[in-house]
Amino acid sequence: MITRRISRAVRVGSVTIGGGAPVSVQSMLNTSAHDIEGSVRQARALEEAGCEIIRAAVPDMDAVRLIAALKEQLHIPVVADIHFDYRLALESAAAGVDKIRINPGNIGDESRVRAVVQACRERSIPIRIGVNSGSVEKELLSKYGGATPQAMAESVMRHVAILEKHDFTDIVLSIKSSDVSRMIEAYRIVAAQCDYPLHLGVTEAGTYRMGLIKSAVGIGALLADGIGDTIRVSLTDDPVREIEAGQDILRALDLAGDTPRLVSCPTCGRTRINLIALANEVEKRLRDVHKKITVAVMGCAVNGPGEASAADIGIAGGDGCALLFKKGQIIRKVPESEVVDALMAEIEKM
Repeated sequence: MITRRISRAVRVGSVTIGGGAPVSVQSMLNTSAHDIEGSVRQARALEEAGCEIIRAAVPDMDAVRLIAALKEQLHIPVVADIHFDYRLALESAAAGVDKIRINPGNIGDESRVRAVVQACRERSIPIRIGVNSGSVEKELLSKYGGATPQAMAESVMRHVAILEKHDFTDIVLSIKSSDVSRMIEAYRIVAAQCDYPLHLGVTEAGTYRMGLIKSAVGIGALLADGIGDTIRVSLTDDPVREIEAGQDILRALDLAGDTPRLVSCPTCGRTRINLIALANEVEKRLRDVHKKITVAVMGCAVNGPGEASAADIGIAGGDGCALLFKKGQIIRKVPESEVVDALMAEIEKM
């Protein structure tokens, strides 16, 4: 059982981050901010895949139009990703954005920070302070000898102090690095220094295969420690795959709410059924199931029910057939061609 870090609650549209709320899964559009139609289409696909918060880059004033379009078409909160130009934050706030991602230290003098804070306070818009290993201040790089976890942690807390100076505490923090070990340590340092909710991620994680592994290690290690309130798996790929990956990380740690958990054996010389295809099909069909159950797909009719006795329901392969079982007790034998349908029918009854 994971004991989660106690953090204050921050409301982002209809989603609560922190305060004991379920860990939410985010993604970011990778379409051009000026392609309104294409961006909305991708955003809808992300929402359908289970994305709970969506972020869009706002590189210039013309791109602010996307915020209004997304708010009109989506049912999930929208975050504006802002760099340097504080006016983009002001216009995004006016367009109805639900959260702004910004670094207070890189938008200019104090009057500009004050203007952004005032716009966000008036509309109850939280701010995510996002620091990564490439944005650490030069003096901190010199002080610590590089973008160390300590340098990243001090950087983000400096930005926090800027907002706190203006009596603004509706804040979420992220401290990302492409180096997994550095990212883990930076988050642990910050988690011990404040109670702001944390947005977890390994930045520039890479293409699907390695990016998924690095994200699972980094995000998973912190979540297992109880650290983290919302996550984004960054992949050089279709962002829909980021949502699938994020959901799977939460499933692996039993943090995904009312979703099933699949266990399956790796096959061996005793296997007499097409277990790999069956397991993949079951996994696919479980995506639409919203029940907190464990489902087993085992390859051996002799040992399967015993090895997976803790599962709520499962199948164990035989020679062209499978045994359907619940809590280790055999229900009946089913032909291989019918086994997935039979399994899903039993799950429907549960």
